[in-house]
Amino acid sequence: MLTPSRLRIARKRQGLTLTDLARAAALSRRSLSAYENGQQQPTPQTLAHLATVLDVTPKFLSSSDLDEIPPGAVSFRAMSKMTARQRDRALAAGRIAIEINEWIEAEFTLPVANVPSLIGTDPETAAEMVRAQWGVGQAPIKNMVHLLEANGVRIFSLTGENAELDAFAMRWRKQPYVFLNIGESSERGRFDGAHECGHLVLHDGGRIPNDPAAEAEADRFASAFLMPRAAILGLSLREATLDRVLEAKRHWNVSALALTRRLFDLGLLTDWRYRSLCVQLSQLGYRRSEPDGAPRETSMLLTKVFTALREDGQRPATIAHDLGLSVDDLHSHVFGLTMTALTHHRRTADSESSFTAPTGSSAAKSGRERLGLVR
Repeated sequence: MLTPSRLRIARKRQGLTLTDLARAAALSRRSLSAYENGQQQPTPQTLAHLATVLDVTPKFLSSSDLDEIPPGAVSFRAMSKMTARQRDRALAAGRIAIEINEWIEAEFTLPVANVPSLIGTDPETAAEMVRAQWGVGQAPIKNMVHLLEANGVRIFSLTGENAELDAFAMRWRKQPYVFLNIGESSERGRFDGAHECGHLVLHDGGRIPNDPAAEAEADRFASAFLMPRAAILGLSLREATLDRVLEAKRHWNVSALALTRRLFDLGLLTDWRYRSLCVQLSQLGYRRSEPDGAPRETSMLLTKVFTALREDGQRPATIAHDLGLSVDDLHSHVFGLTMTALTHHRRTADSESSFTAPTGSSAAKSGRERLGLVR
């Protein structure tokens, strides 16, 4: 039996309208509309054909009903410039990532959400409060993805068809999610992660606003979170030279332009010096990329999950089959991590199934820093 909501999600994930799918599948638009509205069931042969066209399996299309993610629950940048097709494609991919997370949560006990709701708080103050709650002090964040995961945020990668997006965040049934574009530089990805964290902290409440004011607040939060005010003021960066900016940006693991903007916002650069540095950095290629950038961050939680599954003999094909996806689909959502073992058996994880996520502060001892993977 076809599940109408799954057909809609599979179609939208491919960026197809009903007319597009009718053309690709050589079926009538009227029949497809009837399938999606639950007014008619396809034959088993037609169901299998639709699955092939939509790059899923018949099992995906006939599994339990899936609630679609409402657009208002997600933070999209430049929402006014997005087409409905782009929006629906991203939301559908996000819904499939939620399915992957629910499969993992059925096998493991993952960190609980520890993301405060600070609606109406000044972004600078909110960033300081979150740093304090997460026990990272004033030190640089060594790995933004690990820190988010340690505090219960589920991180997934944007799939290839959504490569035009930077990132987005949402809460689904109180569970926070962040989706990142792994094609960007490490520094840009870290800022994106902090930006989306800002949305979760500042704009939580069922609907995340998609307007320039909300985006500016999330940017301010990200800047303050990655480059805390007190620490930056203590580095003697007033009227900093280009060499000092490049040295400091490596210390904080942020983009050179983001650090320059932060110095300007904190009153450490005059307007003339700020503009001069921006010109110099642009001439050196820093506006397009980060020439001396760090390696791209990936998911430590998913790495630990897949390692444990591999030790249990779990293959990616088995997991993909359970979800009705292809192995390539599974990899596209989870930073390309792979599992290679052949068979599956259950076990109980020992103390090595937990690890301490690097957060930038050796003094941080909170239990929330640990990602316990308990089978």
